[in-house]
Amino acid sequence: MKWRSLLLVISTKKSMAIKLFVGSLAWATTDESLNHHFAQAGTVASARVVTDRETGRSRGFGFVEMSSDDEARNALATLNNTELDGRTINVSEARPQEERPQRDGGNYRPRGNFNRDRN
Repeated sequence: MKWRSLLLVISTKKSMAIKLFVGSLAWATTDESLNHHFAQAGTVASARVVTDRETGRSRGFGFVEMSSDDEARNALATLNNTELDGRTINVSEARPQEERPQRDGGNYRPRGNFNRDRN
């Protein structure tokens, strides 16, 4: 079994609570502020603001997992359309991530001996 497959199995079995999608986040929202906001509805298992890989800036959405399904439903009901860091957030149940084909790495350019004999 490949390590990636093993990690996916472990991560999917680790938590069975409903994962919540949180949209319309302010650029200034952090994992900690998201966690603190959702702690009003119960025990937060994880809270993560998705950031751009290159700039490190928030992409305006994140995911929260509560410790139980009941707490997740409570968070969905009570925190949807509430204000966080000056913006009204949208909370919904997250959809499963779709399988995507593996990328080839992008900027492939064949390397040649173009200037090897240059003086």
